[in-house]
Amino acid sequence: MLSYTEENYLKAIYHLAQGGTKAVLTNEIAEMLNTKAASVTDMIKKLSGKNFISYEKYYGVKMTRQGKSEALSIIRKHRLWETFLVQKLQFNWDEVHDIAEQLEHIQSPLLIEKLDAFLNYPKADPHGEPIPDRNGKVQVQAHGCLHEQTLGYKGCIVAVKDSDATLLKYLNKIGATPGKKIELLNKEAYDESLEVLVENKKLSLSKPVAQNILVSLTTR
Repeated sequence: MLSYTEENYLKAIYHLAQGGTKAVLTNEIAEMLNTKAASVTDMIKKLSGKNFISYEKYYGVKMTRQGKSEALSIIRKHRLWETFLVQKLQFNWDEVHDIAEQLEHIQSPLLIEKLDAFLNYPKADPHGEPIPDRNGKVQVQAHGCLHEQTLGYKGCIVAVKDSDATLLKYLNKIGATPGKKIELLNKEAYDESLEVLVENKKLSLSKPVAQNILVSLTTR
């Protein structure tokens, strides 16, 4: 059984490693978890000793198959709890991240399987992020950053990159949420803000907001 801190490290390394596929430097981990490099070094030794990661000086940390499996299990629990909180307890999508951070550490596989079934096996959480299945498989829809799309793009909002509550409240207020159809009408040369059409509603999005919106790459 892993400690809360060990689980948080594994989840952070998985995300930094872009799905556990690339090496991650210790200073990247320290920055993401807002901790000291010395603390990261100590944790790397612990996780390496348990065969969750491998470490090579100057090249960084890589996840083992066991480490990826454990990280995906934690992510699965987090996203299922977020879905439960929004769908069944009527939390707003900007309120659930911190609560799910606590619930994801519950050690009961049976509870999670029953939770998944109770929610009718959702494929994505309220923010559009894919939910790993019980075997750790993730169905990822091809997507790209809205700000990088060309004029005339038509598709739908898939997910939001940042879980910042202020951003989520704003997107909810203007109706730019996962599942909504979106069309790129114009990009301002001065500040790179975008004019878009979301479900027939014209909106102006700043560059930082547009950079955090992920959209489908299959035109519709």
